[in-house]
Amino acid sequence: MHQTATQLLHHARDVRTVLAHDADALASELTNWEQRYDQISSGLFRGALTERQLPQLQVFRERLSQSVRQSCRVWPDAIWFGLPDHAAATRINGRQTGADSIMVQPGNVEFELVTPSDYSIYGIVASRQLLADTARAHGCQIDWQRVQSADLLQVDAAGRAAFLRTLARLLPDATQAVDGEAEPQWQQGVLLALLDMLDHRCVEPELAASLQRRRRVVALAREYIQAHRSEAITVPELCEQVHVSRRTLQYCFEDVLGMSPMLYLRMTRLNGVRRQLNDGAPGGVAIGDVADAWGLSNFSQFSSDYRKLFGHCPSATLKARSQ
Repeated sequence: MHQTATQLLHHARDVRTVLAHDADALASELTNWEQRYDQISSGLFRGALTERQLPQLQVFRERLSQSVRQSCRVWPDAIWFGLPDHAAATRINGRQTGADSIMVQPGNVEFELVTPSDYSIYGIVASRQLLADTARAHGCQIDWQRVQSADLLQVDAAGRAAFLRTLARLLPDATQAVDGEAEPQWQQGVLLALLDMLDHRCVEPELAASLQRRRRVVALAREYIQAHRSEAITVPELCEQVHVSRRTLQYCFEDVLGMSPMLYLRMTRLNGVRRQLNDGAPGGVAIGDVADAWGLSNFSQFSSDYRKLFGHCPSATLKARSQ
């Protein structure tokens, strides 16, 4: 937990709102999730999270000022549904969302999101038992096995809009006061709005064989990058390792992650340095050594790239960590 990077705004009964100035710090604030955020776009990061939590149900709204790559895992025996409140597409496991789709993932399974700048998303996590019991009690016929195996579900547009309105009433903007006494029966309202949306014969868009191949290429390249993170890896070297042309590698990364291989390399390394500087013991971290460990041996270039991405120099990260 990066205490210097987060600020608790509200905490009333089951409602909690925080602000964060570090992507990873915001990731750590979502209750009972395992997450890691890498900042992609350049500039100071500002994020906000408002969540309401009950033993078997969690709803939240997250706002991000910068584009972020997210590695996420929801708590076990649950299902997560994500509804971007944003015109630009989100990528989940390499697939792009559409205006009539929602994202879905089962608990205890790692998945990846790539989100654009100035982003807002609503999320709901519910235990599988709670969802099944509520659906059965209200006569909803939903194939839960199919839902849990999907990345995206195509849903009824009217049902999706109604669900978003329900969540917006529960999760006001982070700068507004939160009424913790409002809607004591909000759990039932959220579940019924969700089930109404899912009960309109939701269908998962077909996962094309070409996308499966592109995801395999990107996965192999990323494994190699992680295994050789201290080395000055080049794009031709990556192409040789995964046995594809430079053009194919470029296309695969842009289609799956929305960025070039070189941008992914730089983003991964700079975020790795930032994470290590944040996690290190105050006074016991040498910036140059950390940069070298991530394959960034040209210190002046590293410092310039770091400042461009995060909006301040590496020493400022260390200084904030020690305060």
